[in-house]
Amino acid sequence: QVQLVESGGGLVQPGGSLRLSCAASGIIFKLYAMAWYRQAPGKQRELVAAITSSAITNYADSVSGRFTISRDNGKNAVYLQMNSLKPEDTAVYYCKLARLDYWGQGTQVTVSS
Repeated sequence: QVQLVESGGGLVQPGGSLRLSCAASGIIFKLYAMAWYRQAPGKQRELVAAITSSAITNYADSVSGRFTISRDNGKNAVYLQMNSLKPEDTAVYYCKLARLDYWGQGTQVTVSS
């Protein structure tokens, strides 16, 4: 069965950085586009970044230039490098197969001084 397990969340000060990881199993990972979503309290879940099987990326306007999505097919993993973090980036971040309804359990990111 498909499993997606996120890690790397935590508390960070504004301007700081975090790197989220998502380990995938139960799929031929290299064939699938992957995505990161986030959901802040009281808000709808939103797409943050996505990466195709051929490593083409796209980003939400709110994170473009600050976040970088990448993948390592040898490790069945997708990453989200988050720099210049802002308080409004505070949310639970989820890993997802981009075109199928499989989600990880989420990892909390809190940006606060």
